[in-house]
Amino acid sequence: MLIPLSRAFARLFTGTSSLPALILLAALAGLPAAAEPPSHGGRSVMPSFAAVVQQALPTVVNITVVRSEQDVMDQDQDAAGGSGNRAQPGQSPFDELLRRFFEPFGDEGSGSRVTAQGSGFIIDPTGLIVSSTHVIAGARDITVVLQDNSRYPAEIVGSDELSDLALLRIRTPRPLPTVVWGDSDAVMVGDWVLAVGSPFGLGGTVSAGILSARGRDIHAGPYDNFLQIDAPLNRGNSGGPTFNGAGEVIGINTAIYTPSGGSVGIGFAIPSNDARPIIEQLRARGKIVRGWLGISTQEVTPEIARGFGFTDGGGALVSEVTPGGPADRAGLRQGDIVIGFDDLRTTKSRELALAVAKAPIGHKAKITLWRDGRRMTVSPVISEIPKTSTARTATHRDEDGVSDLLGMRFTMVDDAVRRELGLAANVAGIVVLEIRGDSPFASAGLDRGDVIEEIDRHAVTSAQRAAALLRDAAVNRSHTVLLLINRDGSQRYLAFSPSASDAME
Repeated sequence: MLIPLSRAFARLFTGTSSLPALILLAALAGLPAAAEPPSHGGRSVMPSFAAVVQQALPTVVNITVVRSEQDVMDQDQDAAGGSGNRAQPGQSPFDELLRRFFEPFGDEGSGSRVTAQGSGFIIDPTGLIVSSTHVIAGARDITVVLQDNSRYPAEIVGSDELSDLALLRIRTPRPLPTVVWGDSDAVMVGDWVLAVGSPFGLGGTVSAGILSARGRDIHAGPYDNFLQIDAPLNRGNSGGPTFNGAGEVIGINTAIYTPSGGSVGIGFAIPSNDARPIIEQLRARGKIVRGWLGISTQEVTPEIARGFGFTDGGGALVSEVTPGGPADRAGLRQGDIVIGFDDLRTTKSRELALAVAKAPIGHKAKITLWRDGRRMTVSPVISEIPKTSTARTATHRDEDGVSDLLGMRFTMVDDAVRRELGLAANVAGIVVLEIRGDSPFASAGLDRGDVIEEIDRHAVTSAQRAAALLRDAAVNRSHTVLLLINRDGSQRYLAFSPSASDAME
């Protein structure tokens, strides 16, 4: 479900391609000189990064990509969803700001060819180079420019859209200088970081800042775990490294947040500890194999916790179980709250997703969950993640059979609705057509086209049943209402407290 969003996000931030993909730099850890700057005549002197830069510069490269103009237009249209700068359902204002980078960037007067710039860094003296997938996506030709201005054609060893990481190879007559990987878990918020790359094609550009935050989820994909840095980054920094105070790579620059199109000091980098296993897989087999449980999960909000009577806090709520998948075979159910995976205490849905993705295929996991007021353990066997398809965008119909209750207009799901919404044959419930602002359900987070399958854990089997359950939920205002909905082909829970309303009958 999240794959299309990840793909669109990556294409928005290319410092290569037609998108002014501003990409960022992250983390240079713990410089003693920064904590205790030298003093000259009673004056403090800012720390110098010259030693780190001297070591780092030869390992960072400029990447030039040539695409056809039509490829760029197709890619832009795909990432934008054909909707210009308008935010799409399920996106935040943050996502909408990122769409503003969607503009041409290439050689003027180049006719059918568009040239774009990005960055990368050398990890092996034989010519293996790490960069970003969105930098090289759709490339007709890729050229790597070293710090001595020598130029070499590059081939793609492998790339992974979900992590936005790519591995390239060039062949040179001599061994190349390489980076040293660092421990991204050891970098602390407030540590100095150094970013090196090719913003606007200006190779060998260095910027410094600090690690601003860890574990950021920017809705780029299902495995978001970004470092946030404030080192200035601009278009063309994509794929470049972030160094710590020892000159070790602890991040790969991926995206920036900006309302203006320029750097405002909020950038995001993939932690090196997340990137290295992916790069090694690309090196070994040219593709990524991830662990898979066959569940969809969501965060356990305080409202959802109250709806389930769950008091432990945190966890990942299972909103959907794939029939026949590892979780289904092990006995996981919709509505279970996962609170542990092997030795990890899972307090967030994203933590569970990352742990499962990293688990070896065939691993017998120990999952601790909460169900119906008690803890229990199941042991699914991790499988390889299968290829998924894009969920269809739901629409709605407005015709005979429409009910209007408590400010909500809905109709029952039948075969015609299933065909129109692209729903599976086993999906049942009511389709939301409209919710007025004075409805008790205006704060529920429902969208037009959502299918309400359950209300307070009771299946919606008829319009009369739906009306009775909705009335009960609206009348009992001290009660947290729990809805199971189907949105764009995926199930999830919504929890809310009905608001006061003049729509009550």
